[in-house]
Amino acid sequence: MYYTAADIVKSFFKLESAAGILLIVAAALAILADNSPLAPYYDQLLEIPLAVSIGELGIEKPLLLWINDGLMAIFFMLVGLEIKREIVDGNLSSMSQLSLPAIAALGGMAVPSLIYAWINKDFAAGLNGWAIPAATDIAFALGLLGLLGNRVPITLKIFLTALAIIDDLGAIIIIALFYTSNLSTLSLVLAAAAIAGLFILNRLRVTHIAAYMIVGAFLWVFVLKSGIHATLAGVVIALAIPIRQKDESGNSPLVTLEHALHPWVAYLILPVFAFANAGVPLLGLDPAILLHPVSLGIAAGLFIGKQLGVFGLSWIAIKSGLARLPDKTSWLKLYGASLLTGIGFTMSLFIGSLAFETGPNLSTELRVGVIAGSLLSAVCGYLVLAWSGEVEEKET
Repeated sequence: MYYTAADIVKSFFKLESAAGILLIVAAALAILADNSPLAPYYDQLLEIPLAVSIGELGIEKPLLLWINDGLMAIFFMLVGLEIKREIVDGNLSSMSQLSLPAIAALGGMAVPSLIYAWINKDFAAGLNGWAIPAATDIAFALGLLGLLGNRVPITLKIFLTALAIIDDLGAIIIIALFYTSNLSTLSLVLAAAAIAGLFILNRLRVTHIAAYMIVGAFLWVFVLKSGIHATLAGVVIALAIPIRQKDESGNSPLVTLEHALHPWVAYLILPVFAFANAGVPLLGLDPAILLHPVSLGIAAGLFIGKQLGVFGLSWIAIKSGLARLPDKTSWLKLYGASLLTGIGFTMSLFIGSLAFETGPNLSTELRVGVIAGSLLSAVCGYLVLAWSGEVEEKET
């Protein structure tokens, strides 16, 4: 079956909107499970050891790490495919299309990180989490936009999607540069050999996705063992998938793989990740935890920092002539979308799991901050966008 660009865009928005609702359900179930008589079983489930071995070679990890290192590598592969397609043929392929979401994304990463770092300046153990509020959860954001229907123009959805994709690229770079440790030279050499293999397949114009997946599986293992986070292997695999050649279906292998992965990521991988990582024991929790530097830094970064960074730099870019306001989009709608970028959920939890992998246990503060900041951003963003629709209807 041949997929046009319009088919891909429509499918993307449809899937991401549904995924946002499913993510909310999965997160709610995790919180319920962690605050019910089932709590011990919830914790035990995530700690179940799973092993894969071939002869003497094997990998053994608890279920939670298989989800965070394995399933999320597939998620990052999809992110890599989206980034490559958008840069080569999509909404990031020209400077006029790229300028506004790129500038907005830069502000949306820098300002929240600075706010978090300032709040945690006297709490050394928390400073490593500076990148947590820099992330945007595109599934949640588009899920809320989907609930607003025609009151949100497609140009605003494209802007938000492009911004989130650039945001994800920033998160990938941050993970690669700041959240790697204890590097293994042998594993890095083997990973480099696997990357060379992917490059050769691309240069030979191989269009069979299975060939890339086989080499990619070895790359994932080598990266996992190297000390670099294994999810980055997914991005490298994605960048090697050809976009100019055509396969048997008449599509490029990249488009075919992207279209195939979307339902699995939207309906399985992200909800499973949310269920595994969103559980937080609220019973007996001291409300003062909201004022803990980590919780407060994340919540303030997501809710205050994101809207200031995204809307503030967008306003400067548009007023200075570096970019233009998307068609059929008012300033009020752009502000509403800026609020929605504060929904950091999936990516914020993921970066937080890396940031606080060692040192004191800050998982509760992490989850409380992410949930509080994301919830505030979601509610306020939805209300502003809904109100903007009513204002425009009255004006017409």
